[in-house]
Amino acid sequence: MGEGQGRQLASKWAKTTALLAHPRIAPHIPPTKRYTNESLRSMLEAYDMVVIKPVVGGGGHGVIKISKQNGVYTSTYFSDRRVFASFEDLVRALAPLKRGRKYIIQKGIHLASISGRPIDYRVKYVKEGKGWVYRAMVGRLARRGLFVTNLCRGGLQMAAAEGIRRSLSASLVRSKKKEMRELTQVSTKVLEGSFPGIGQLGFDYGIDTKGKIWIFEVNTRPQ
Repeated sequence: MGEGQGRQLASKWAKTTALLAHPRIAPHIPPTKRYTNESLRSMLEAYDMVVIKPVVGGGGHGVIKISKQNGVYTSTYFSDRRVFASFEDLVRALAPLKRGRKYIIQKGIHLASISGRPIDYRVKYVKEGKGWVYRAMVGRLARRGLFVTNLCRGGLQMAAAEGIRRSLSASLVRSKKKEMRELTQVSTKVLEGSFPGIGQLGFDYGIDTKGKIWIFEVNTRPQ
């Protein structure tokens, strides 16, 4: 099965739910809930930062970071940062941004960074013939002032090894790349079992400031 072929699955919720059922993978997925006002409230009580994103979508569109500190709420959408004195004010402001789409909420992860710019990683895995092969493992450094790393939003692509070395330590390059490959292989088996016919996957990984690897989402039409 060549690149550009295979089953497409747009729902982030469906893919996340499948992966959460696997004991090896689940600890690497940020706590995730379907969006409701009450689930947003409870997630903000539990964590200092959350990220909400459309169930269907890409390119950073609709991805909003929300934090709560000392009873004050802050939302960040691309470079637009707004502060709210109450949860009700926050929810009212989110309504037009969400545009009626279904959303999920994930615990926000404090990513390792380079000069204050967060970095994450894209691993592209493609089915060819009887097996899967790696097509890419790259770092994506956010444009200064943004928290999303998408290249279409000005993110800078670099070798994964360079990203790990500069954001964490050269001594961790080999082990973190190995762990991402292992998580990719196990996750792919899970997704193939749940959604037969997929032919290419793009895994979005983050490594936090303590070196833990997180799976943010998996795309079946990776760029």
